[in-house]
Amino acid sequence: MQRYPIYLKALRKLSAQGVKRILSPQLSEYVNIPSTTIRRDFSLIGRFGKQGYGYDVDNLISIFNEVLGTGFDEKIILIGVGNLGQALLNYNRWDYVVGEIVMAFDIDPNLIGKKIKGIDVYSIDQLEEKMPAECNLAILAINGDAQPIVDRLKEAGIIGILDFTHMHIRAPKGMIIKSVDVIANIQELVFEANTIKKFKD
Repeated sequence: MQRYPIYLKALRKLSAQGVKRILSPQLSEYVNIPSTTIRRDFSLIGRFGKQGYGYDVDNLISIFNEVLGTGFDEKIILIGVGNLGQALLNYNRWDYVVGEIVMAFDIDPNLIGKKIKGIDVYSIDQLEEKMPAECNLAILAINGDAQPIVDRLKEAGIIGILDFTHMHIRAPKGMIIKSVDVIANIQELVFEANTIKKFKD
């Protein structure tokens, strides 16, 4: 399952480049995974390749979408267009794996009304008014008290939040919040690296 998103990302890129069919050795070079592993992984979800003929790229994309429960049409909103928010916009469309950020909100009058990385930035006061239809996901990249924003997002229909704020947030009932804590990850990495170093010494 951990390799499936890697395959999906590669297949979507290949499809965007106009590739219709691909052999497992070709895909192997693209994703740096042995072709025997690819064939075994694919066989676990069905038999849809022919020897010498390869795999239908669009068909594989549909299958992996169904298996992973992901679609490229997922709409995401960004709250906070500071340095971190703009860095996230550089990775918009998420390498053809999940949805895309379709609009952003901020409190900075110097940003409101502009397009940043091709995305319209609105005032946070317009959140409920501008919320895209069928939008379930939001990214929080703000400073200050995030709880009022989270509560408003819940009322506006947001179900899942990716949180970069490093603040304690109470998840309202029916909402999922995934926190990204870079500092904690670095601390874990330092600990693990030092542990490996001690064993080497």
